[in-house]
Amino acid sequence: MNSVLRALLTECIDYAGLFPPAAVSMDEAVANYAAYRAGDDAWALGRFVVPVVRLDEFAQAAGRHLNGTPWRVAALAQASDADAIGAFNARLAGRAVVDTVESRAATSDEVRGLAPLATLASVYVEIPVREDPAPLVAAIASAGLHAKVRTGGVTADAFPSPSDVARFLAACARHRVRFKATAGLHHPLRGEFPLTYDAQAPRGVMFGYLNVFLAAAFARRGMEPAHVADVLDERDATAFRVTNAGVAWRGHTLDAAALAAHREAFAVSFGSCSFREPLDDLSTLPLS
Repeated sequence: MNSVLRALLTECIDYAGLFPPAAVSMDEAVANYAAYRAGDDAWALGRFVVPVVRLDEFAQAAGRHLNGTPWRVAALAQASDADAIGAFNARLAGRAVVDTVESRAATSDEVRGLAPLATLASVYVEIPVREDPAPLVAAIASAGLHAKVRTGGVTADAFPSPSDVARFLAACARHRVRFKATAGLHHPLRGEFPLTYDAQAPRGVMFGYLNVFLAAAFARRGMEPAHVADVLDERDATAFRVTNAGVAWRGHTLDAAALAAHREAFAVSFGSCSFREPLDDLSTLPLS
């Protein structure tokens, strides 16, 4: 993998194996994460994602695996869960740490209510994007929090449109809000895929994580939302050219330094119930 793709994907995949469509057991998810940490592609691995109500279960299952650098955990939580997170971090100090909290808000008041969690961890607030998310992104910026966008699910109606996601990215860029994405990003490039792992699963058009992260980089550089939506909707792998110098898409370019800065300051990670599938699929694309 060339240096630009590696920079774009370093610590990018938050492992959410507990969640659909994989929905594996805690023991299996923990064993998987431990194996990924020890594997050749550990550089791409982000956090272990777990609901706050399952932190004790996680601690018990992960006990014998918690060695070396502390495991980084993203907990799905609400403001009322601050004590549980603090207690977990104290109990597992030096072995595992909830350094990220993911929550939801549909109003500015709900966003502000999550602000106290920021004393414990980085807080990512999932907001609806089918209507203009700019007011909620502004509230997130004011509260010193980060944003989260849901880019899919296990049914076709769970997927927002490219224009919805482009508008979200533009609002985050305008307000200098870091974001993460989640759901439906198993593949690097947009296309039609089965929505679950069931043999008879219906198919739907899913976002590609490369589309999302490159569209975000272009949005941060000032690209018009309509063109950002085109990047999100791109299904032709040959439209992208990736070299060690940077990335090009249909005449628009991003150099390696810009991509590195974009990852650092803007697009943080994406949650996936599979760690291997996003990387294995990437190796099949003719991007160079």
